[in-house]
Amino acid sequence: MNVKFTISYDGSEYAGSQTQPNGLSVEDKLQEVFKSLNIDTKIILSGRTDKDVHATGQVFNAIIPSYWYDLKKLKDIMNRHLPISIKVHNIKEVDERFHSRFSAKKRVYRYLVTKEQLSVFNSKYISHYKDFDEEKIKEAIKLFEGVHDFEYFHKKGSDKDNTVREVFKTSFYKYRNFYVFKFTANSYLRSQIRLMVGFLLEVGKGELTKNDLILQLKKEKYIYRKPANPYGLYLTKVLYK
Repeated sequence: MNVKFTISYDGSEYAGSQTQPNGLSVEDKLQEVFKSLNIDTKIILSGRTDKDVHATGQVFNAIIPSYWYDLKKLKDIMNRHLPISIKVHNIKEVDERFHSRFSAKKRVYRYLVTKEQLSVFNSKYISHYKDFDEEKIKEAIKLFEGVHDFEYFHKKGSDKDNTVREVFKTSFYKYRNFYVFKFTANSYLRSQIRLMVGFLLEVGKGELTKNDLILQLKKEKYIYRKPANPYGLYLTKVLYK
Protein backbone atom coordinates (compact mmCIF):
# COMPACT_ATOMS: atom_id res chain seq x y z
CA MET A 1 0.00 0.00 0.00
CA ASN A 2 1.06 3.57 -0.68
CA VAL A 3 1.61 5.52 2.53
CA LYS A 4 2.27 9.22 3.19
CA PHE A 5 4.59 10.17 6.06
CA THR A 6 4.90 13.65 7.60
CA ILE A 7 8.12 14.23 9.54
CA SER A 8 10.29 16.86 11.15
CA TYR A 9 14.06 16.89 11.53
CA ASP A 10 17.02 18.84 12.80
CA GLY A 11 19.01 19.56 9.65
CA SER A 12 22.18 20.46 11.56
CA GLU A 13 22.68 16.75 12.19
CA TYR A 14 22.74 15.80 8.50
CA ALA A 15 24.42 16.54 5.20
CA GLY A 16 20.97 17.15 3.68
CA SER A 17 17.65 15.39 3.32
CA GLN A 18 18.48 13.16 0.35
CA THR A 19 21.08 10.44 0.04
CA GLN A 20 24.37 11.71 -1.36
CA PRO A 21 27.93 10.44 -1.81
CA ASN A 22 29.42 12.32 1.13
CA GLY A 23 27.75 12.51 4.52
CA LEU A 24 24.79 11.05 6.37
CA SER A 25 21.35 12.19 5.19
CA VAL A 26 17.85 12.14 6.68
CA GLU A 27 16.87 9.65 3.97
CA ASP A 28 19.71 7.33 5.03
CA LYS A 29 18.36 7.17 8.60
CA LEU A 30 14.80 6.55 7.42
CA GLN A 31 15.93 3.76 5.09
CA GLU A 32 17.97 2.29 7.93
CA VAL A 33 14.87 2.08 10.14
CA PHE A 34 12.81 0.60 7.30
CA LYS A 35 15.44 -2.07 6.84
CA SER A 36 15.37 -2.94 10.55
CA LEU A 37 11.58 -3.43 10.22
CA ASN A 38 11.96 -5.62 7.11
CA ILE A 39 10.39 -2.96 4.91
CA ASP A 40 12.30 -3.18 1.65
CA THR A 41 11.21 -0.06 -0.20
CA LYS A 42 12.49 3.26 -1.51
CA ILE A 43 11.21 6.46 0.03
CA ILE A 44 10.26 9.45 -2.11
CA LEU A 45 10.77 12.84 -0.47
CA SER A 46 8.62 15.83 -1.45
CA GLY A 47 11.76 17.84 -2.09
CA ARG A 48 15.34 18.37 -1.14
CA THR A 49 16.64 20.40 1.80
CA ASP A 50 20.32 21.24 2.13
CA LYS A 51 22.73 20.74 5.00
CA ASP A 52 21.68 22.66 8.13
CA VAL A 53 18.17 23.33 6.78
CA HIS A 54 15.42 22.04 9.07
CA ALA A 55 11.89 20.73 8.52
CA THR A 56 8.73 20.75 10.59
CA GLY A 57 6.52 19.39 7.81
CA GLN A 58 8.55 17.38 5.31
CA VAL A 59 6.60 14.69 3.46
CA PHE A 60 7.61 11.43 1.85
CA ASN A 61 5.72 8.44 0.53
CA ALA A 62 6.61 4.78 0.25
CA ILE A 63 5.01 1.52 -0.82
CA ILE A 64 4.97 -0.69 2.27
CA PRO A 65 3.69 -4.24 2.91
CA SER A 66 -0.02 -4.47 3.71
CA TYR A 67 0.69 -6.27 7.01
CA TRP A 68 1.70 -2.85 8.36
CA TYR A 69 -2.00 -1.91 8.35
CA ASP A 70 -1.74 -0.52 11.91
CA LEU A 71 -0.13 2.78 10.96
CA LYS A 72 -0.20 4.17 14.50
CA LYS A 73 1.86 1.20 15.64
CA LEU A 74 4.26 1.76 12.73
CA LYS A 75 4.65 5.41 13.71
CA ASP A 76 5.38 4.52 17.34
CA ILE A 77 7.93 1.86 16.36
CA MET A 78 9.67 4.17 13.88
CA ASN A 79 9.96 6.93 16.48
CA ARG A 80 11.53 4.50 18.93
CA HIS A 81 14.12 3.49 16.35
CA LEU A 82 14.85 6.94 14.91
CA PRO A 83 17.31 9.35 16.56
CA ILE A 84 15.85 12.34 18.43
CA SER A 85 16.80 14.52 15.45
CA ILE A 86 14.03 12.94 13.32
CA LYS A 87 10.39 12.48 14.33
CA VAL A 88 7.43 10.98 12.46
CA HIS A 89 4.27 13.03 13.12
CA ASN A 90 1.71 11.35 10.92
CA ILE A 91 1.32 8.31 8.67
CA LYS A 92 -1.70 7.68 6.48
CA GLU A 93 -2.64 5.51 3.53
CA VAL A 94 -3.05 7.40 0.24
CA ASP A 95 -4.13 6.71 -3.31
CA GLU A 96 -1.68 4.60 -5.31
CA ARG A 97 -1.18 7.54 -7.68
CA PHE A 98 0.01 9.83 -4.88
CA HIS A 99 3.61 11.00 -5.32
CA SER A 100 5.02 13.19 -2.55
CA ARG A 101 7.03 15.29 -4.99
CA PHE A 102 4.95 15.45 -8.16
CA SER A 103 1.56 15.61 -6.42
CA ALA A 104 2.61 18.62 -4.31
CA LYS A 105 0.94 21.91 -5.24
CA LYS A 106 2.54 24.31 -2.78
CA ARG A 107 5.53 24.30 -0.47
CA VAL A 108 5.84 26.64 2.51
CA TYR A 109 9.14 27.73 4.01
CA ARG A 110 9.92 30.01 6.94
CA TYR A 111 13.21 31.69 7.71
CA LEU A 112 13.82 32.90 11.28
CA VAL A 113 15.94 35.91 12.17
CA THR A 114 16.66 37.69 15.44
CA LYS A 115 18.41 40.95 16.26
CA GLU A 116 19.37 39.55 19.65
CA GLN A 117 22.64 37.78 20.31
CA LEU A 118 22.43 34.02 19.83
CA SER A 119 23.35 31.47 22.48
CA VAL A 120 25.05 28.10 22.08
CA PHE A 121 21.59 26.54 22.34
CA ASN A 122 19.86 28.31 19.46
CA SER A 123 22.65 29.28 17.08
CA LYS A 124 21.87 26.35 14.75
CA TYR A 125 18.18 27.22 14.49
CA ILE A 126 17.97 31.00 14.07
CA SER A 127 20.04 33.51 12.12
CA HIS A 128 21.37 36.65 13.76
CA TYR A 129 21.34 39.96 11.89
CA LYS A 130 22.01 42.97 14.04
CA ASP A 131 20.17 45.77 12.29
CA PHE A 132 17.59 46.17 9.53
CA ASP A 133 14.51 48.23 8.71
CA GLU A 134 11.42 46.03 9.03
CA GLU A 135 9.22 48.23 6.82
CA LYS A 136 11.68 48.16 3.92
CA ILE A 137 11.70 44.36 4.01
CA LYS A 138 7.89 44.18 4.22
CA GLU A 139 7.63 46.24 1.04
CA ALA A 140 10.43 44.52 -0.87
CA ILE A 141 9.40 40.93 -0.16
CA LYS A 142 6.14 41.43 -2.10
CA LEU A 143 8.17 41.90 -5.30
CA PHE A 144 8.87 38.16 -5.34
CA GLU A 145 5.18 37.28 -5.68
CA GLY A 146 4.05 36.03 -9.08
CA VAL A 147 5.73 34.05 -11.86
CA HIS A 148 9.40 34.92 -12.31
CA ASP A 149 12.54 33.50 -13.83
CA PHE A 150 14.75 32.99 -10.76
CA GLU A 151 17.94 32.30 -12.69
CA TYR A 152 19.71 35.03 -10.69
CA PHE A 153 18.34 33.66 -7.43
CA HIS A 154 19.64 30.12 -7.39
CA LYS A 155 22.91 28.35 -6.78
CA LYS A 156 24.95 28.11 -9.95
CA GLY A 157 25.82 24.61 -11.03
CA SER A 158 22.53 23.06 -9.92
CA ASP A 159 20.92 20.80 -12.49
CA LYS A 160 17.80 22.84 -13.24
CA ASP A 161 17.04 23.72 -16.86
CA ASN A 162 13.81 25.53 -16.07
CA THR A 163 14.36 28.35 -13.58
CA VAL A 164 10.82 29.75 -13.72
CA ARG A 165 8.84 29.42 -10.49
CA GLU A 166 5.58 30.82 -9.15
CA VAL A 167 5.57 32.41 -5.70
CA PHE A 168 1.97 32.53 -4.48
CA LYS A 169 2.43 34.47 -1.27
CA THR A 170 5.12 36.13 0.84
CA SER A 171 5.12 37.82 4.22
CA PHE A 172 7.50 39.26 6.78
CA TYR A 173 6.39 39.65 10.38
CA LYS A 174 7.58 39.70 13.97
CA TYR A 175 6.74 36.87 16.36
CA ARG A 176 7.96 37.40 19.92
CA ASN A 177 11.70 38.06 19.58
CA PHE A 178 11.90 36.60 16.06
CA TYR A 179 11.38 38.01 12.60
CA VAL A 180 9.87 35.56 10.13
CA PHE A 181 10.22 35.47 6.35
CA LYS A 182 7.47 33.25 4.90
CA PHE A 183 7.32 32.01 1.30
CA THR A 184 4.67 29.88 -0.41
CA ALA A 185 5.50 28.67 -3.93
CA ASN A 186 4.96 25.75 -6.26
CA SER A 187 8.62 24.74 -5.86
CA TYR A 188 12.05 26.29 -5.38
CA LEU A 189 15.47 26.22 -6.95
CA ARG A 190 18.51 25.27 -4.92
CA SER A 191 19.38 28.02 -2.41
CA GLN A 192 16.64 30.23 -3.88
CA ILE A 193 15.08 31.15 -0.54
CA ARG A 194 18.42 31.88 1.11
CA LEU A 195 19.38 34.15 -1.79
CA MET A 196 16.04 35.97 -1.60
CA VAL A 197 16.40 36.41 2.16
CA GLY A 198 20.01 37.56 1.78
CA PHE A 199 18.94 40.20 -0.73
CA LEU A 200 16.02 41.35 1.44
CA LEU A 201 18.26 41.75 4.48
CA GLU A 202 20.58 43.96 2.43
CA VAL A 203 17.54 46.05 1.46
CA GLY A 204 16.61 46.21 5.14
CA LYS A 205 20.10 47.43 6.02
CA GLY A 206 19.98 50.11 3.32
CA GLU A 207 22.83 48.56 1.34
CA LEU A 208 20.50 47.71 -1.58
CA THR A 209 17.16 49.06 -2.80
CA LYS A 210 13.84 47.77 -4.10
CA ASN A 211 14.93 48.92 -7.55
CA ASP A 212 18.07 46.78 -7.26
CA LEU A 213 15.87 43.80 -6.47
CA ILE A 214 13.66 44.51 -9.50
CA LEU A 215 16.70 44.69 -11.77
CA GLN A 216 18.03 41.34 -10.56
CA LEU A 217 14.60 39.69 -10.64
CA LYS A 218 14.19 40.82 -14.27
CA LYS A 219 17.71 39.51 -15.00
CA GLU A 220 18.82 42.96 -16.13
CA LYS A 221 21.67 43.15 -13.63
CA TYR A 222 23.32 40.61 -11.33
CA ILE A 223 23.78 42.63 -8.14
CA TYR A 224 23.88 40.30 -5.15
CA ARG A 225 24.71 36.61 -4.93
CA LYS A 226 25.44 35.80 -1.28
CA PRO A 227 22.84 33.51 0.34
CA ALA A 228 21.75 33.98 3.94
CA ASN A 229 23.14 31.24 6.15
CA PRO A 230 21.05 28.04 6.33
CA TYR A 231 20.42 27.81 10.07
CA GLY A 232 17.14 29.74 10.18
CA LEU A 233 15.47 27.98 7.24
CA TYR A 234 12.58 25.52 7.77
CA LEU A 235 10.40 23.56 5.37
CA THR A 236 7.16 23.95 7.29
CA LYS A 237 4.44 22.54 5.08
CA VAL A 238 3.79 20.72 1.81
CA LEU A 239 0.30 21.18 0.40
CA TYR A 240 -1.56 18.76 -1.82
CA LYS A 241 -4.82 18.93 -3.75
